[in-house]
Amino acid sequence: MSGQRHGAAAPDDAVITGLGVAAATGLGTEEHWNATVKGASGIGPIRRHDASGYPCRLAGEVPGFDPADHLSGRLLPQTDRMTQLALAASDWALADAGLDPATLDEYGMGVVTASASGGFEFAQKELQSLWSKGPRHVTAYQSFAWFYAVNSGQISIRHGLRGPSGVLVTGQAGGLDALAHARRQLRAGASAMLTGGMEAPLSPWGLVSQLTSGRLSTRDEPGRAYVPFDSAACGHVPGEGGALLVMERAEAARARGARVLGTFAGYCATFDPAPETGRPPGLRRAIQGALDDAGTEPDAIDVVFADAAGVRALDTAEAEALEAVFGGRPVPVTAPKTMTGRLASGGAALDVASALLAMRDAVVPPTLHVTTPAADAPAGLVRDTARPMPVRSALIVARGHGGFNAAAVLRAAG
Repeated sequence: MSGQRHGAAAPDDAVITGLGVAAATGLGTEEHWNATVKGASGIGPIRRHDASGYPCRLAGEVPGFDPADHLSGRLLPQTDRMTQLALAASDWALADAGLDPATLDEYGMGVVTASASGGFEFAQKELQSLWSKGPRHVTAYQSFAWFYAVNSGQISIRHGLRGPSGVLVTGQAGGLDALAHARRQLRAGASAMLTGGMEAPLSPWGLVSQLTSGRLSTRDEPGRAYVPFDSAACGHVPGEGGALLVMERAEAARARGARVLGTFAGYCATFDPAPETGRPPGLRRAIQGALDDAGTEPDAIDVVFADAAGVRALDTAEAEALEAVFGGRPVPVTAPKTMTGRLASGGAALDVASALLAMRDAVVPPTLHVTTPAADAPAGLVRDTARPMPVRSALIVARGHGGFNAAAVLRAAG
């Protein structure tokens, strides 16, 4: 495993100490992880509204979430489902980290999240009131509940986080971009950050907005609707949820005796050139840049959590990028998002959480439903059942619609 640093994290490393997860695979980290390792898919017919008239009728919906169990009556009418999920996950992440922000310096902890859609469901409801009843029936909460940055704002208020804050809007790549920006704030002096991505874009308006990409699967069979790297790939199933994580400077985490799940060791982002230029996509450069940033050689990576677009041309481009970086080595590749759907900015953040759990439990979760791998599918694709194996380092790959690429390297604690 040449080229990889071992031993305890350096004082200025960004380590992850807490996880909060909400996805179609379950509410809470352990419920999600147990389902993921078992290969229990959460994809099924859309139930939050009547989707029978839409070409896409399947999604990965978060099960059993009652916002009234997690939020005050004051907050419920002013928050979208996306923010309600994010606030609950922020509670879980801080509890998992054993961190009370009130014990830190006043400006010692901040929040950076990613969002690709904002509060679609809330906005649709208010626009319907505007059209059918008039402007007097539109709540003042519409001014912020729909906004991309609302999760960062509401989380900071809920937990008294007065440190640096921000939001990244880069589609599926956003979950990694948010973590990287949080790491930047730690290097600038913050002690801790809440970071990640959470989405809930399954309302009628949210669904129609995604249909414009032309990448949503229109199959009605859950087991064949989202099959990345399969010769019969036909697009992806949308989903809701994601993950929020507590990231700390290693020195600060060590000082308070925190349990460290892993290190956010490397990151790089690139942007694809315009199609008419004929230049290659930027994904390979993002992957190589993340490895370089981590000081890690390709042969040190134990598993890749793939972007897994489910569109043949995009799957081919990702497979070619991995082939170019790993030189034909059949590195294990997995796409557990086949159980949740693609979650936009929540997806990469959830992959980071799952990769850290894979390190903890020495097991790689499976990719479901790939029955006829394409000729160019990654040779090491982990299919159908989880693979027990030590995981010391992981590569996370994410692409956002419009040309955004991001890659990150995680390193196990210790």
